[in-house]
Amino acid sequence: MNEKALKRAALVVAAALFMQMLDSTIVTTALPQIASDLSVNQSTASLLVSVYMLFAAVFIPLSGWMAKKMNRKTLFLLAVLIFTLSSVAVGLVNNLAYILVMRALQGIAGAMMIPVGKLIILENVASKNLLQILSYLIWPALIAPAIAPLLGGYIISALSWHWIFFLNLPIGLGILIAGYFLIHDENETENAPFDMVGFILVALAAGLILIAAETLSHGLKSLALGATLLVLGFILSILSFKHLQRVDQPLFALDALKTKTFRIYTTGGSIFWITIGALPYLLTLLLQVPFHWSAVEAGTYVIFIFLGNLAIKPFTTAIIKRTGYKYALVIALGLATMSTFLMAAFEMNTVKAWIAFVAFVSGVGRSLALTAYNSLAFSDLTKKEKNAANTLQSVMQMLSQAFGVGFAATLVALFAQAFTSSLAYQMTLFIFGLISLYPLFEVLTLPKNAGESTL
Repeated sequence: MNEKALKRAALVVAAALFMQMLDSTIVTTALPQIASDLSVNQSTASLLVSVYMLFAAVFIPLSGWMAKKMNRKTLFLLAVLIFTLSSVAVGLVNNLAYILVMRALQGIAGAMMIPVGKLIILENVASKNLLQILSYLIWPALIAPAIAPLLGGYIISALSWHWIFFLNLPIGLGILIAGYFLIHDENETENAPFDMVGFILVALAAGLILIAAETLSHGLKSLALGATLLVLGFILSILSFKHLQRVDQPLFALDALKTKTFRIYTTGGSIFWITIGALPYLLTLLLQVPFHWSAVEAGTYVIFIFLGNLAIKPFTTAIIKRTGYKYALVIALGLATMSTFLMAAFEMNTVKAWIAFVAFVSGVGRSLALTAYNSLAFSDLTKKEKNAANTLQSVMQMLSQAFGVGFAATLVALFAQAFTSSLAYQMTLFIFGLISLYPLFEVLTLPKNAGESTL
């Protein structure tokens, strides 16, 4: 694909990512009404989120192998079609078991849709265009969480919860039509053997870590079970890595980890994703629980994180080109870390404008860091390494985000046993600030010219 065609293809993949992220975030606003309509408690209704994430995490490792066996454009469009139809199917009935089956199918489709779409872009883009093209894929991650609460609330108030799933029909059809005409990817299929042992190990590890994160999010009553599942998940992760390194034809190779720029994304970048998943959750509850703000008022101030995300995004590529990846990440992670420590100092009498400003700065740091990390990760990889690296990156990103919320909920519950509610949240935010220091110090070890071939 030439540069113009690649930009169009990237926008199609970005639209698919937007649909997926909007779907996964907007559904949380509908859980109370879904629980009421299905005559179940809200904890049971939350299975709509948990089942989707579980099946997505389990089947993402399969995406790289599938992309070798099939034409990638066909696989991407098929995944979009299944995702769209299963979403519509969720909204057609009021039967929980049927809905959960459709959400599982949606998760499997999502596990193919985004990694395969991104792989089409990665394997066709020239190094000099990598930063600009991949930056298109960051926009959906910034916009969808920002508009989901308001859009979801409006749809539920004006219509019903079913329509948040019907919303994917026009979006999905638009992606299918655009993808058919705008994506031109003729990859050569491979007769790659299927690493069944590797798939089982990776799927079990990902599934256990995700279930552990969900379990830990319920507080101290689930601490023992959540911790046990997490330990088992980590043990299986170690066994998975050893297996993938040992066999001749692994489910996905780990060669990309030998490249420092990708390895830094896998370590520090994953830790950064943990904080990304947790901070909006922690700030929302800090304002609502100990500070006694209404849900609407708390949401209004938390949205400043997403406004910061969007405000800096038009300038992120220029900043990275001007400073290089290393110093762009130092600036971004410095802002994100500083703002986390400042959030830990919030009191009930803190000026609201200051809260909004700190949240905005946090969003600026997050947006710049994500853009830099996302391109740096693939900047020094060969075309052959990108498939496996893309699969590993997708798995790590999903698990890190999910783990962040569970870890935050556990810390708050533990601190609340000995301290006031306000102090429990403040101490948890302080710990997340300390955690954020690791990726900041790690990027300082990068050479100044890291990823320069893409600048």
